[in-house]
Amino acid sequence: MLIPEKVNYIIKKLTESGYEAFAVGGCVRDTLLNVLPKDWDITTSAEPFEIKKIFRKTIDTGIKHGTVTVMLQGEGFEITTYRIDGEYQNNRKPKNVEFTSSLIEDLKRRDFTINAMAYNATIGLVDEFNGIKDLEDRVIRCVGNPNDRFEEDALRMLRALRFSAQLGFDIEENTKAAIKNNAELLRNISAERVQVELTKLITSNNPGTIMLAYELGITNIVLPEFDKCVITPQLNKHHIYNVGQHSIVAMENIPNNHILRWTMLLHDIAKPVTKTTDSNGVEHFYGHPVKGENLALKILKRLKFDSNTIDRVTRLIRHHDDKININNKSIRKSVSKVGVDIFEDLLLVQKADALAKNPLMNKKRLFEISEIEKKYHEIVSENQCLTIKQLAINGKDLLDLGIPQGKRVGEILSSLLDQVLDNPEQNDREILINIVKAINRQS
Repeated sequence: MLIPEKVNYIIKKLTESGYEAFAVGGCVRDTLLNVLPKDWDITTSAEPFEIKKIFRKTIDTGIKHGTVTVMLQGEGFEITTYRIDGEYQNNRKPKNVEFTSSLIEDLKRRDFTINAMAYNATIGLVDEFNGIKDLEDRVIRCVGNPNDRFEEDALRMLRALRFSAQLGFDIEENTKAAIKNNAELLRNISAERVQVELTKLITSNNPGTIMLAYELGITNIVLPEFDKCVITPQLNKHHIYNVGQHSIVAMENIPNNHILRWTMLLHDIAKPVTKTTDSNGVEHFYGHPVKGENLALKILKRLKFDSNTIDRVTRLIRHHDDKININNKSIRKSVSKVGVDIFEDLLLVQKADALAKNPLMNKKRLFEISEIEKKYHEIVSENQCLTIKQLAINGKDLLDLGIPQGKRVGEILSSLLDQVLDNPEQNDREILINIVKAINRQS
C-alpha cells in the first residue's frame, strides 16, 4: 500500500517513541480499492498526552475520546488512541471510553469489516475480521454481531446502505436482517446525521439503493412520505412506474448534485395525496407540484437542511411540471418567473422527469426541452433582459423622475419588466424613461 509521506512520518515518529501506530479505517479501505482517500486516520497505542509530547503542533480534537489532531505544514491528521467503547447512550455515542494497548480490541468496536483494517509499512495489513475478502466479494458486513453494532450506534444502519450505494456492494444477509430488526432505533438519531447519510446515498452512482432502505423499513422511519410514493401506482399512458420507482429513475437521469437529486426524489412527493381517478379509470394528480412544494418544505426543514438548499429544491419542485412554449417570449417569461439562478437546473429536472416516463410517450417532450434549452442559450448570449436588475433603469431613476418612494417603485419596475419580456428591444434607457413619464402623467 502507498501511504502519503506525512502519514508515514507520523507513524514512524510514534513507533520510534516506543508505540504502535497504523493507518486505519476508511483510508485503508479506499486505498485497497484504488480510490484516493479524502483523509487519513491513524490509530496508536500512545495516549493523547503522549501524542502531544511527540509532535510540536497539535489540536485537542476530541481528547476525552482519545483523538488528537497533529498539524504538519498546515495539514491536519487525526490520531486516536486504541480504545474500548463503554456503554452507548441513545444508540449513538459511548458514555465513556477506555484506552487499551491492543489494536485488535480497538478494531472490534468498528462498524464494518471493510472499515476495520489497519496498515503500516513494517507489519503490513492487519485484517482480523476478513475485510479484504469482503472487499473482494463486494460485501458490507458488520464486525461481530450486527444487532450489537446497530444497538450501539443506530446510524450504522444508514451507513451500511450508504456504503452499499457508494461502493456498489451488497449488504450481507445477517447484517441486512439486523437492519430490518433495528430500524426503529433510528428515531433516536439526530435529523442532521440522517440528512448527511441520505444525501450521500442519493448522490452516489446508485441512488436506487433507497429502495433497499424502503424494503428494510428505514425510510418508514426517516422518510415515510417516500413509502407512500412506492405504493402509489400511476395508471395513465404517460407512466410505466409507480411514483416511488419513477422518482428513482428520475434521480438516475440527473447529475449527482445534491440539490438536483433531492429535487427528483421529492418532485412527486404529493402525488399520493392528490391522486384522482376519472370515469375511464385513468389516474390524475392535479396540483401535485404546488402541494409537493409545501410537503417538500416540511421534509427538508425536518431534516435540518440549509436555507439555500430548501429554497432551490422547493422552487424546482413547484415549477417542475410548468409548460414552456418553444418561443423566446414564453421562455423569457418562464425564466423571470422561475428565477435565472435555477432555470438551467429546471430544464435538467424536466428532462430527467421525462426520461422516467413511458418511452413511447416522451419523445415529443424531450424534443421540446432540447429546443427550449437552445433558445434559452441564445437569449442569454444576446444579453436579453430577464430580471428587474437587468432593466436599463432602476429605482433611483424612478425617484429622480418623480415617482414617490415606496411600493409604487417596485410596481412600476415590475410593469416595465413585463413589457421588456414581451419586447426585449424596449430595454433602452430612453424608451423606459418615456414610459415612466407617461405613467407619471396619468397618475
